[in-house]
Amino acid sequence: MSLLLFFAGMALLIAGSNWLVDGAASLARRFNISDLVIGLTIVAFGTSSPELIVNLFASFNGNTDIAIGNVVGSNIFNTLVILGLTAIVTPIAVKSTTVWKEIPFSILAVIVMAFMANDMMIDGKFKDIISRIDGFILLGFFSIFMAYTFALAKSSGPLKEVTAMEMGVFKAIVLVITGLAGLFFGGRFLVDGAVDIARYLGISEAVIGLTVVAAGTSMPELATSIVAAFKKKSDIAIGNVVGSNIFNIFFVLGISASIRPIPLASENSSNFDMVFLIIMSLIMFLFVFSGKDKKINRLEGAFFFLAFIAYTLVLILDTDKSIPFR
Repeated sequence: MSLLLFFAGMALLIAGSNWLVDGAASLARRFNISDLVIGLTIVAFGTSSPELIVNLFASFNGNTDIAIGNVVGSNIFNTLVILGLTAIVTPIAVKSTTVWKEIPFSILAVIVMAFMANDMMIDGKFKDIISRIDGFILLGFFSIFMAYTFALAKSSGPLKEVTAMEMGVFKAIVLVITGLAGLFFGGRFLVDGAVDIARYLGISEAVIGLTVVAAGTSMPELATSIVAAFKKKSDIAIGNVVGSNIFNIFFVLGISASIRPIPLASENSSNFDMVFLIIMSLIMFLFVFSGKDKKINRLEGAFFFLAFIAYTLVLILDTDKSIPFR
């Protein structure tokens, strides 16, 4: 039943986010809102809604390891699996703005999160917690990123990848309501199922959050990037991954902590996972300069995918929490 609940929740999350985006984009088009605004708000927020809903349910239920694990795990999954598989399908060309601005911004996001999650180490406090103040600071960073994104998009012209379905107002409203309901129940089912599975298997909620939950909530990004790769639009693929990583930390974690502070168990502060994510992000930055052109090639994509397999095995085998930094 827990497995059924988990997979039903995952399916509802993915379907709900799609319904919400389609309905909201159609309504926005009806009110003559530009494709630029639709793409940078409705579509972007819609693809990150699974992570947000799961985090809200996890934090309200007290499953904070799943909440922080979902954000860190989703970013690791995005970088290693989505980027890795996309590069294996076709080498990924990287724009100069992505190299010098967006990738460094995504690395900064992880570093900021790591500092905020280590009150005991940095301030000598008795508890590690991502507080409401931390959440507001993350949202401040997010507003800066959105301002940059709007400025960049305006100078780049219309977003060709943004489409809004033409439909009646009533159908669009029904889709929005249905999408919100799918997100609500999907998030609840997925979190409840994940907690039960973790207890049954005798593994920590952190491991479930970092692996299965993270992979489940990253399915929209995986589908988008693989389709973009087959269509030879690799700039969309890497933009999707890097943008999602920034969204997850500054927006998803920021909103979650602003609504309810997220305490972290001292022995599960996820420092190992955040350090690993920082290292992989730096390697992604270096890979761009490894060849003649700014590309991530198939061999580098295979490295990322194998690194994810090795990381997952470490998580599963690390039952005694003996890994440094963890």
